[in-house]
Amino acid sequence: MKFFSSVLVTGGAGFIGSHLVDELVGRNYKVIVLDNFRSGRVENVSHHLESDGFRLVEGDVRDRKVVGDVMDGIDAVVHLAALIDVEDSVNNPIETHRVNVTGTLNVLEEAVRNDVGRFVFASSTAVYGEVKPLPLKEDCPLKPMSPYAVSKASAESYCRAFCRSYGLETVILRYFNVYGPRQEHNPYSGVITKFLSNASRGEPLVVYGDGEQTRDFIQIGDVVDATVLALESDNLVGETFNVCTGKPTTINELTRIVKEATGKNLQIKHDKPRKGDIKNNYGNPAKAEKILGFRAGVSLRKGLERFESSCIGHS
Repeated sequence: MKFFSSVLVTGGAGFIGSHLVDELVGRNYKVIVLDNFRSGRVENVSHHLESDGFRLVEGDVRDRKVVGDVMDGIDAVVHLAALIDVEDSVNNPIETHRVNVTGTLNVLEEAVRNDVGRFVFASSTAVYGEVKPLPLKEDCPLKPMSPYAVSKASAESYCRAFCRSYGLETVILRYFNVYGPRQEHNPYSGVITKFLSNASRGEPLVVYGDGEQTRDFIQIGDVVDATVLALESDNLVGETFNVCTGKPTTINELTRIVKEATGKNLQIKHDKPRKGDIKNNYGNPAKAEKILGFRAGVSLRKGLERFESSCIGHS
């Protein structure tokens, strides 16, 4: 196992990033967070502000100078900063490219310049598109369907190129549908966050399309575990891993689970399908289990029960 003394987490004040920061600080890493607070929140990491070895920097990955400044003395990088909304990427493809592709290229270049020992890149299940057969394996051909998905696939390619061209130890993690506390309640939230937020107010659960689309929902604690393994494990150079449960759930099934977990007889409202959405999507976790030593441990029902009180408390 590797141990890096200092880690830069881009997007570290966001939903996934802040949970990862909690774990890294708890493991006595020196942590620098770079975040522009477009979706991240100071409150997510404020409990670390007085901690030795923790530093919070407001800045954007598109700013090469800022990236270079925070990279000085860093041993490892977990690159999470990104625009993640699929529908918004359809409306704003150039901005999505600038943040997700050019921003990643900036971080990669500065990582090489500063002799960083490990670069973990947070990619997405969206890169697969409508690929069959299911479940999705890491060697499937990529058929991205939205500008967001294209941006993540492009950034993945840059990671592989930097591994081959410069010897940077890159590891790519394709996160599936992550949920948990601190996920923002806004129009771009994940479906679980939206459902539980609506349930707390007794509002209808909005289902886009027929509700038979499948997703692979994974709890934030499992995602953090996989990310730490990608940071610390040996012999992962250039590897790509699904971070998933391997268990598909339809949106219609999710509405039933939410109604059962909350004990509320909620109305279901159907709306038109969203642009860029994938119909069926769930992953094969075998490679991550075999090489990374990762297996998701939190069931969807248990994860929802843990999450419900948080949504109610912040609704």
